[in-house]
Amino acid sequence: MTISTTLWSFALVVGLLTLTPGLDTALVLRTAALGRRRRAWGVVLGIQTGILVWGALTSLGVTALLTASQMAYEILRWAGAVYLLWMGARMLIDAWRGIRTDGTGEAQALKEAETLYEGWRQGALTNLLNPKVGVFYVAVLPQFIPAGAPHFTTGLLLTCVHILLGLLWSMALIAFAQALRGWLQRPAARRALDRVTGTVIAGFGLKLALGD
Repeated sequence: MTISTTLWSFALVVGLLTLTPGLDTALVLRTAALGRRRRAWGVVLGIQTGILVWGALTSLGVTALLTASQMAYEILRWAGAVYLLWMGARMLIDAWRGIRTDGTGEAQALKEAETLYEGWRQGALTNLLNPKVGVFYVAVLPQFIPAGAPHFTTGLLLTCVHILLGLLWSMALIAFAQALRGWLQRPAARRALDRVTGTVIAGFGLKLALGD
C-alpha cells in the first residue's frame, strides 16, 4: 500500500468519524452558538491538540498501555467520566438557575472567560481524558502504516490528516452556529441549548463510567 493510498483510506475512515455527531460537535456548537467565537476556536484547537497527542503517543507505542494495562485504562476512564459529568451537570445547573433567577443566571453565565486559552483547555481535557480516543488510535492507526514506512513519521502524517478534517468540519460548525447566533442568544434558547448540551455531555460521561 502506497503512502497516497494510505492517506486517502485513512481520510475516509476518520472523515466519517469526524462527521458523526458526538461530544466534540456538541461542545463546539454550544460554545459558538453563545457568541463566544474566540473561545469556540480555542475548544477546536484543544480538541485537535488532544488528537495530536494521541496520534504521537500511538506512533511511539505508548498508548498500547491502555489496552495492555487494565488499571491505566480504568484510571483514565474514571477521570474522563468525572470530568464530563461535572461539565454536563454545571451546564444543567446554570440553565436551571437561569430560570429561577429570571435572567440573573444568564448574566452570570456570560461572565465565563471569553479567552482562547480557556476554550483550548476545555477542548484538550475533554479529548485527552477520553480513553476511547486512545483505544481507537491503537486499533486503527497501525493498520494504515505501510510495511517498511517510518512508523513515527507516518503515524504523525496520518494524525495530521485527521486534524485537518477536524478543523474543516469545525469551521463549518462555527459558521453554522454564528448564522443562528441572533436566535440562539435569546435567554430561552440559550437555556434550552445548555439543557440539551449538558444532557449530551453528562450522557457521554455516564456512558464512559458504565464502560459502554
